Amino acid sequence: MTYALVSEEPLDEAAIRRAVEDDASGAVVMFCGVVRDHDGGKAVRSLDYRAHPEAGRFLADCVERVRTETGYAVAAAHRVGDLKIGDVALFAAASAPHRAQAFDACERLVELIKHEVPIWKRQHYDDGVSEWVGL
Repeated sequence: MTYALVSEEPLDEAAIRRAVEDDASGAVVMFCGVVRDHDGGKAVRSLDYRAHPEAGRFLADCVERVRTETGYAVAAAHRVGDLKIGDVALFAAASAPHRAQAFDACERLVELIKHEVPIWKRQHYDDGVSEWVGL
């Protein structure tokens, strides 16, 4: 089963971990993308993420692609909407027989999501300026 979720609600780390756990895996790797308080030398006060209506399908395609390429269980969830410093924007997880395989699968998934899923980030800076990032 593919676990890929785009949500305005806070993400459930335990659900993502459960989605990749299995008895044959000796390693579970979780990536947690957190909103930080700075970028490019500027103080950030908040972010908002906006998603294309089909973003969930794109995310599911990424999860399925990495699962097919690696043969390992992977899962991901991306939050959209208004996020504050410290909020989790992305969880990605992978399990595999060994840690190097799990780390590799998780990194592949995060990079693919970054490049393929139509979710856009707008940063709001302490000086009152806002800008879209990565468009």
